[in-house]
Amino acid sequence: MKTYSAKPADVERKWLLIDAEGLVLGRLAALVATRLRGKHKPIYTPHIDCGDHIVIVNADKVAITGNKRADTKFYWHTGYPGGIKERTWDQILTGKQPERLIHKAVERMLPKTKLGRDLISKLHVYASAEHPHEAQQPQLLDVAGMNPKNSRSA
Repeated sequence: MKTYSAKPADVERKWLLIDAEGLVLGRLAALVATRLRGKHKPIYTPHIDCGDHIVIVNADKVAITGNKRADTKFYWHTGYPGGIKERTWDQILTGKQPERLIHKAVERMLPKTKLGRDLISKLHVYASAEHPHEAQQPQLLDVAGMNPKNSRSA
């Protein structure tokens, strides 16, 4: 018996829609990274892009457990003396680009290769409930119904 290796022509991609309202950030990111990679499919091949396109809406309403919303900080340096900057998760979620938090969480769970860059291009994250992918007819994926720990109310 030979080991099956999927070809790029064999891969059938779906469009999935996920409503992030009330979902826990880390659990959502792990599930999305798995779906983007295609590990949920029986034809999964590590060096082939087997994943689906994923549209995430309501990214600004994602739930963060514990005190991480106020305590976790991202640092960067401007390059000038004394130029260290910091931003908390709360500042990111209430700022101009709240969808960046989910995008970066998923991006950091994917491989850091050419394949990873191709995979992250199939992730579409939007802060509001509207998205421009209605023509693709994405199927709703109920992440909150998969496990009670996936969602938080509050």
